[in-house]
Amino acid sequence: MSKRRTERLLSVVVLLLSSRRYLTAEEIRAAVRGYPDEHEAFKRMFERDKEELRELGIPLETGVNNALDEEPGYRIKKQDYELPEIRLEADEAAVLGIASRVWQSAALAGAAAGALLKLKAAAPPGSDQDDDKQSLGIEPRLSTQEPAFGPLWEAVRDHRPVTFDHIAGGRSTATKRELEPWGVVNRRGRWYVAGHDRTRNAPRVFRLSRITGPVKMAGPAGSVTVPPDADVRELVKSWDVSPARDLTAVLKVRAGAGFGLRRWASEVAPDEAQGWDRVTVSFADVPWYADHLASFGPDVVVLEPPDLREAVIRRLKGILA
Repeated sequence: MSKRRTERLLSVVVLLLSSRRYLTAEEIRAAVRGYPDEHEAFKRMFERDKEELRELGIPLETGVNNALDEEPGYRIKKQDYELPEIRLEADEAAVLGIASRVWQSAALAGAAAGALLKLKAAAPPGSDQDDDKQSLGIEPRLSTQEPAFGPLWEAVRDHRPVTFDHIAGGRSTATKRELEPWGVVNRRGRWYVAGHDRTRNAPRVFRLSRITGPVKMAGPAGSVTVPPDADVRELVKSWDVSPARDLTAVLKVRAGAGFGLRRWASEVAPDEAQGWDRVTVSFADVPWYADHLASFGPDVVVLEPPDLREAVIRRLKGILA
C-alpha cells in the first residue's frame, strides 16, 4: 500500500471516529485530502477505500441520520473500533519495551516507537516502563539494511507471491526465483525469507543479502496460503548450516591493516610492493565474502580468484556511484 493511500485511509478513519453522526461520501470527500475532483473517479476510489477498510477489520457502519436523508452516510463507533483494555504484568511490559528497541528499520521504527509510547503511558508508577531514565546495559539491535526487507515484509503481511534475482552460495550469477513467502526472520544477525519456491515446487530459504535488484509482487493480496504446520524459524535453522570453507582467496593487504583477515589466514608473506602483505585465506561464499572484503576499502586488493575480485570491484563501484 502506498504512503499516500495509507494517509488517506487513516484520515478517513480519524474523521469517522470523531463524528457523532453519519457523514456522506461528499462530506468525506470535502474533509479528506487526496480524493480526485472528478465525480466518477472519486466514486471508484471511495469504493475501493471502503472495501480496504472493511478488509482491515475496521467496523465501517452505513446508515442515515434521519428519515429525510436521501443519501446514506458512514461512521465508525468508538466502542466497536477500540480494543478492550489489555492489562500487562510488569515483566510482560518490560519484555515488550525491550522488543520495541530492537527495530532500527525505517519500515518498523515508527510503529515500534508508537507502541513504546503507549506502554509508557499505561505503565504503573514505579515500573521500568514508567522511568525514562532507565537504561539497559545491553540493548538488542536488528539491522535491516537489505533493500529486499521492506517489500518482502509487505508480501508476507499481504500473502502475495514475489519474484527476485538471487545469487546462490558459491555462485557468481543470479537466478530468477518465484516465491510464495511464509515469513521473514533473523538468525545470527542475518535476514532470511522462507516459503514455497514455485520453480523448485518445494520449501526454500533465501538470504536477503544475496537478493539482487528489486523484489516484485507477482500476484494479488491473499493469493498465498501458508501451511498450518509451517515453522519458518525451524526451516531457516535447518537450512542455515555453516558451509565448508573450501574456496581460497589471495589478497594484497596493506601493512598494519586487515587484522581480521590475517587472523584466519593460512599464509602471510611480504608482497613485492613495499608496505603490503600477501595473505592467503579460505572462504565459503563469494557474495558474502565480497561484501566483507569491500568493507576494508583501499586497504585490501583481491588478486585471486577472478570472480571474487570482480564481485568486490562491483561493490566498490556501487559505493562510488
